Amino acid sequence: MSVEIEQAPTVVDIAIVGAGFSGLGTAIRLRQQGIDDFVVLERHEDVGGTWWANTYPGCACDVPSHLYSFSFAPNPEWSQTYSPQPEIRAYLQRCARRFDLYRSIRLGTTVSSAAWDDDAGRWTIETSGAPISARVLIAGMGPLTEPRIPDLPGLDTFEGAAFHSARWDHDHDVAGARVAAIGTGASAIQFVPAIQPRVAALHVFQRTPPWVMPHTNRRISDRERRLYRRVPALQKGVRAGVYGAREALVLGFVKHPKLMAVPERLSRRHMRDQISDPGLLAKVTPDYTIGCKRILPSNQWYPALGEPNVELVTSPIREVRPRSIVVADGSEREVDTIIFGTGFHVADMPIGEWVRGRAGKRLVDAWGGSPRAYLGSAVAGFPNLFLLLGPNTGLGHSSMVYMIESQINHVIDALRVMREHGAAVAEVRPEVQDAYNRELDAKQAGTVWSTGCSSWYLDATGRIATLWPDWTWRFRQRTRRFDPAAYTLRPAADRIAVPA
Repeated sequence: MSVEIEQAPTVVDIAIVGAGFSGLGTAIRLRQQGIDDFVVLERHEDVGGTWWANTYPGCACDVPSHLYSFSFAPNPEWSQTYSPQPEIRAYLQRCARRFDLYRSIRLGTTVSSAAWDDDAGRWTIETSGAPISARVLIAGMGPLTEPRIPDLPGLDTFEGAAFHSARWDHDHDVAGARVAAIGTGASAIQFVPAIQPRVAALHVFQRTPPWVMPHTNRRISDRERRLYRRVPALQKGVRAGVYGAREALVLGFVKHPKLMAVPERLSRRHMRDQISDPGLLAKVTPDYTIGCKRILPSNQWYPALGEPNVELVTSPIREVRPRSIVVADGSEREVDTIIFGTGFHVADMPIGEWVRGRAGKRLVDAWGGSPRAYLGSAVAGFPNLFLLLGPNTGLGHSSMVYMIESQINHVIDALRVMREHGAAVAEVRPEVQDAYNRELDAKQAGTVWSTGCSSWYLDATGRIATLWPDWTWRFRQRTRRFDPAAYTLRPAADRIAVPA
């Protein structure tokens, strides 16, 4: 007879979930502050987060390379102005080695639940390995974590290969296959042109056409890379210039949406330059304000759609059959491979299901279909929990690494203030969180994202729960210092608030 022996929990001060930009950046900053009592829990076999998991053909970043890296760890070796996925993954792995993080990372460790013990003032974290007991829980999984698969009638009867772009099946060769690509978002406009020359037939199922801009990607010369290595200030200057150019887009996105007429004209000209078929041009022309959904850069998307072996299908899918897909107009396409480019669970973040705060309340229940936090990080009723890239921290124009570093600064300062106040526990005050979100909602009302389109920026209630509606430097200003007056601080052993 076998007897299961309950494992004693590993006790640490800080537990970080995820080893992408958020988790690694936090770990680096902790170590730089002389804090070593932490563990990073990563479910994959190596670090990199979404840049480890997404390996589909053509995968690359649509934010300029010089801005899509840690400010404290510039990379002079980027080969292109917009980095391909393997280079970003390799960069993050180098950062983990450079800052000696692997000894604090538990790879292949999946977190299944995290529950707050109010009496002990600690989080109990259940994992696929040993349980963890931590005073502070930092959730750095990011929003592009769990693929979203549409609920299509008959999908379970399909006899061919079916997978999401974020879980690309590299054992399945698409050469000569009849492929259905479902979705026309950021991933699809990269993998569709990449696989088009190899497949026999490619049916691209489009619900809403994206606005697509010309891509300015180019090779970075050996001379440029040598200059960046020898004169780091030069690359820092380029980064600042790229940041400023990107930040200028806030004028159209947030301040004066009428300015979006300029990029709309550029996008329409891009369509006309690359598409000669009037029927196809009509199908790919959006009927909503540019910027309301994510703007996508590509020079290959429209040419790929015009190839003889590609069909753009705009009729909604009615059902999936064992070897075909039937759409609403009754027509049928025979396929042996289905690839979903249908995005991720963003506004309905999976963390909501497995994190329980005071009195066992789940995050998803506290949110009630509309995720809210203070500074995208702290949630009332969930002490010592810090979300990275939480609600309303997303961007439609610039680098999420900038937002991540801003939030990390806030977390590091929170730990400092807690130490100075002799506080083991910090919890944002409900009235502070509510006031902050009322402010955000008021700012969202005049943005391009509130002009009426349906996008993953919206939560189940129709609220814009994902995007930051202001200049990114203002977010950095607000997160630069931890305000103890916005929180209830107390020692772990009792419930007495420490005066701010």
